[in-house]
Amino acid sequence: MRGGVLADLPFPPGCVSCGAPGFPWCPGCERRVEVLLPPGCRRCGRPALRDLARCADCPAPEIASLRAPFRFEGPVRDALLKLKFTGMRSVGAALGRAMAEVWDGPALPLTWVPLSRRRLARRGYDQAEALARAAAEGLGVAVGARLQRTVDLPSMARRGRRDRLGALRGAFRAVGPVPPSVVLVDDVVTTGSTVTECARVLRAAGAREVHVLAAARALSGPLPNR
Repeated sequence: MRGGVLADLPFPPGCVSCGAPGFPWCPGCERRVEVLLPPGCRRCGRPALRDLARCADCPAPEIASLRAPFRFEGPVRDALLKLKFTGMRSVGAALGRAMAEVWDGPALPLTWVPLSRRRLARRGYDQAEALARAAAEGLGVAVGARLQRTVDLPSMARRGRRDRLGALRGAFRAVGPVPPSVVLVDDVVTTGSTVTECARVLRAAGAREVHVLAAARALSGPLPNR
């Protein structure tokens, strides 16, 4: 993946992590990127020494499967912060193409975890939507809004998973017809609380299967060297 589609995209030079020549990362930062490739968990994609049906890091039952190309740390974290807070669209395009590469499921329509109207107005840019549209282009599938955020919650970075789930109840509603199977896109999955609540809402609105595709995923412990 590192020498494949990302290197072929015609973006101006400049590592989004350190500023050295190279996009999205310079060679030095790219060596610190952890790519989540098989073998590993067939349900959530966590790398392992061998293929597994499921693992301890699998998402909640509301989510049929989970995939992300990168671990959320170091240069990948820097790239996502650039995308989130500066609206650097070339980063979204690069990460979205990487997400399309790692998706190994069926060709399904994509949607995304939306920002609140207030945050969207302030930023002028929804990073999850940008990733969803870039990934959909790479996969050749449809993409559209299927959720609306109804509550603008403060940062929950310091909350545990149970507290997050409780706070998120009622924070989203489904809009328009929901496909029977859909891929939900977010920028990063940490505890999985947000995508779990979104999946619950989509399933309540008629989806039988909700898969999750993210640019990065927070994982504890060491991973096999890939």
